[in-house]
Amino acid sequence: MKKSNNRRFFLRNIAMTYLGVSALPMVALATNTGETRPAKEGADTPLADPANDRRFNDVYKGKYNNRIAFPIGGIGAGMFCIEGTGAISHMSVHHNPEMFYEPAMFAALSIKGGGARVLEGAIPEWKKFGMRDAGLGGTGGATWGLPRFKDATMKARFPFADINLKDPVMPVQVAIKGWSPFIPGDEDHASMPVGALEYHITNTGSKAEEFIFSYNARNFMRQADTLHTVRPMQNGFVLTQGAPEKAAEKQGHFAIFTAEPNTVVDHCWFRGGWFDPLTMVWNTLKDGNTRSTPPVEKDAPGGSLFVPFRLKPGEKKVIRLMMAWYVPDSKLRVGEDVSGKENAFGKYYKPWYSNRFKDIGEVTAYWNSNYDDLYKKTSLFTNTFYNSSLPAEVVEAVAANLTILKSATVMRQYDGRFWCWEGSGDTWGSCHGTCTHVWNYAQAVPHLFPALERSLRQTEFHENQNAEGHQGFRANIPISPLVHNFHSAADGQLGGIMKVYRDWRIGGDDEWLKQLFPLVKVSMDYCIRTWDPRGKGLVEEPHHNTYDIEFWGATGMCTSFYLGALSAITLMGKHLGEDVRKYSALYEKGKHNLETELYNGEYFIQKIQWTGLNAPDPVKAQSFSTQYADEAVVLLKKEGPKYQYGTGCLSDGILGSWIARVCGMDEPVDPAKTKSHLLAVHKYNLKKDLSNHVNPQRSTYALGDEGGLLLCSWPKGGMLSLPFVYSNEVWTGIEYQVASHLMFQGEVEKGLDIVRACRKRYDGTVRNPFNEYECGHWYARAMSSYGLLQGLTGARYDAIDKVLYIDSKIGDFTSFIATDKGFGTVSWKKGVPSLQVAYGSIPATQAIVGGKKIPLKA
Repeated sequence: MKKSNNRRFFLRNIAMTYLGVSALPMVALATNTGETRPAKEGADTPLADPANDRRFNDVYKGKYNNRIAFPIGGIGAGMFCIEGTGAISHMSVHHNPEMFYEPAMFAALSIKGGGARVLEGAIPEWKKFGMRDAGLGGTGGATWGLPRFKDATMKARFPFADINLKDPVMPVQVAIKGWSPFIPGDEDHASMPVGALEYHITNTGSKAEEFIFSYNARNFMRQADTLHTVRPMQNGFVLTQGAPEKAAEKQGHFAIFTAEPNTVVDHCWFRGGWFDPLTMVWNTLKDGNTRSTPPVEKDAPGGSLFVPFRLKPGEKKVIRLMMAWYVPDSKLRVGEDVSGKENAFGKYYKPWYSNRFKDIGEVTAYWNSNYDDLYKKTSLFTNTFYNSSLPAEVVEAVAANLTILKSATVMRQYDGRFWCWEGSGDTWGSCHGTCTHVWNYAQAVPHLFPALERSLRQTEFHENQNAEGHQGFRANIPISPLVHNFHSAADGQLGGIMKVYRDWRIGGDDEWLKQLFPLVKVSMDYCIRTWDPRGKGLVEEPHHNTYDIEFWGATGMCTSFYLGALSAITLMGKHLGEDVRKYSALYEKGKHNLETELYNGEYFIQKIQWTGLNAPDPVKAQSFSTQYADEAVVLLKKEGPKYQYGTGCLSDGILGSWIARVCGMDEPVDPAKTKSHLLAVHKYNLKKDLSNHVNPQRSTYALGDEGGLLLCSWPKGGMLSLPFVYSNEVWTGIEYQVASHLMFQGEVEKGLDIVRACRKRYDGTVRNPFNEYECGHWYARAMSSYGLLQGLTGARYDAIDKVLYIDSKIGDFTSFIATDKGFGTVSWKKGVPSLQVAYGSIPATQAIVGGKKIPLKA
């Protein structure tokens, strides 16, 4: 009897899963092979790869169309992904990631007298035994057993994903275009909770056919068993979860509708247990029928819409399927508000769109009426961005990581301010608070959406900073004053000062700088007092950093940040008429000491020190997950504190110099020594094959016969028993940082070596090309790839001086450029600079090239 009850309970769980409970997959790995050749062609002249048949920035097909998932949604609004087959997955609209959740929603095409097919390609092999509960038959993929097209290919032109389907027994060709609005400088339209799938259906047969297009969805908004139903709307339906007021976070609405006036709607699938609802849906589809049912009060398992049409041979029908969602509340709250006051819009996170729109009806109405205009403007961005002569692997790397801005990693709270995770876990945000040292690397937002980036400075220098200048590196959500009970991050706080300079030059607003500058001075003085109390110009007191530990003793990495921050505050202060002589003097001293004490003749190192400092003994010092057991104390006396790099060649070893460069300043470190360091990183840390590399840390970022740039190596000896905790790993954000820094120094081919090694790992066979992960999916650090544009071209607009800077490392070029007020392309042809404004305005008439002003050609 007990066995029978257990079995009954077990089978009931399976049936409930088929009725709408998500199932998360386990990742299955395969082998990625093939070398890529150097890039010379432009973005739309993809590179041939001699070892395989995929070229950078080109179509994903065959084995390369295995792990594709392309985000659709708005900045901070949630997302879903369209896979390379046309399937929908990663449905994440409840203000938390739901990676790999396939919500059982699908398009189908029925032919009168000819059967039906799901408008998707074949199920990727990895899914057959790569999902959770695979031994139960893959309970999360109830639609996988339905007939579908044999072949699918995918090509991305961000934010558009184009999928083509073919099947030898179907007299049609189907193209799917998935997209959501993305217009640089227009953060509000880019933050809408909407997406669209356009189905282009062409009759390739020899006779006219009667077709029925349908879109079918379980009510995946359903949570628990209360008040879920499918509500009516014009030409579509709304999947709805209602809830009592005490459970407001469980309310949610997801609308699916078309522009077709003759749409037929089924508001309630057949109700029953086991597989009844989907079985009956398919019975309708395979028979070439439609089903019209009115809404019910509750318990509707799902809904469908049907569009009948007729096509003659060669004719095409385009069906615009629009989606929108509205989940106004959450239970998300991170951090303690030191003010003790409740946020004006409540205790928990509320999305920006719930301020802009009062309900799902307003969202759908706006999306429907503004669709054409938003499509036109988004297409203008896409066409402008891809009108580029830069190497295809660079364009691919930059565009692929713009998808981070549509992922569950980024959020935008009720008042419009930006707040982000570092990345997305499978079911949780990974590492909260727009972590300053991680977001240092991300160069896309300040150029594409400068207002959102400036809101981060607002948080850092107000809510995150106390009167003494201590700046927390993780912001609360809702954004509120922090409790200051942990280390500041040296790289994050010093980088923030440089980013104030960058954002001021991008925005061109002196008033903004005047208001912020007093707080910047407080922050700078705290940094000096805390990490350089002896005034040597070196960051030598223990300093927390992006590796989640503290470095003890002076480091080239954080001292380069220090010099960059001193340079930035000096430049800003002089512009405002402030006395900044102490900062400029300290800069000169620090530059000398860095280049003499921390440069070993080839690259910059760390001078480990744990005695003679203001900080207490490492064993007693507050730290993050750094415990000193008895055996660790023995090691401390022999080698020094745990988790240092000492004589190692650190890929980030001169990172602050790169940050200064992308912020529009001169590099604070001697260019020859900087270049030498970068060449050493390329020589020692870039591995074409990691088969013999020892990595007891997180290895799935790069392993086996894959290539990648190690975070650190010890080519001259001196590797510690316990070096810093991620030292053996490969992070894409650091790969792009080093690559673009090499390009700034004129070492273009070496920079491209690193880009190719990275993008080869993300070619669709094993990893999703649109999800470069680190500590979570869609990891923010990877937006350092945007710096590749500046590294190759030097193109940068200065809104204070109203000039365009150009410093080409690749000869003649055409490249995308975005500013606070507009975007377009900048070109350098035969010594003549030109600027073509595609959207908005970029009020520049002169370019500065090699220190000389040259008139811009319009």
